[in-house]
Amino acid sequence: MARLILLRHGESQWNLENRFTGWVDVPLSPRGIQEAKDAGEKLRSFTFNRAFTSVLARANETLRLVLEAIGQTSIPIEKDKALNERMYGELQGLNKEETAKKYGEAQVKIWRRSYDVRPPGGESLKDTAERVLPYYERTIKPYLLKGDSILVAAHGNSLRALVMELEQLSREQVLELNIPTGAPLLYELDKTGKVVDHRYL
Repeated sequence: MARLILLRHGESQWNLENRFTGWVDVPLSPRGIQEAKDAGEKLRSFTFNRAFTSVLARANETLRLVLEAIGQTSIPIEKDKALNERMYGELQGLNKEETAKKYGEAQVKIWRRSYDVRPPGGESLKDTAERVLPYYERTIKPYLLKGDSILVAAHGNSLRALVMELEQLSREQVLELNIPTGAPLLYELDKTGKVVDHRYL
């Protein structure tokens, strides 16, 4: 039975400030550092064959802190921009509350949560899925088919795109999907790559 852990990075400084982050490379907040360490504690019983992460510092640092906590810093790690957060375009750096006042809460929710509506100058979840899913199929899934245990440290929307596929969620269901920071999400997969169980640790 292959095991796949999906981990959204710990709280970033802009999560703390309630800003749209996207591809801006902001660090973890002090709370985010602690969330990453706590995630490591929850993963102490796991032995990973390899790890994957985005090229952004908040995911890289989360992964580093987890692997340090579980004493597995020597496993192979692959970084790829395919796992980057959704690019929020003109919204990057803006405060979410102020943006909701300017454009209306309903519009901002559509930009944040819908499947195929792009924020101005940015990516929709569909766009994000179109880079995340081929990368998963090509690069991560072959290891799962061998029965490996894999850790993926990434972002709210790149992981939403992957969870949508793994759990076969509809566009309506993914609208309400939120992945919390620093909370390891375990998937157990059979030898065909089909999910047989999933839960937060």
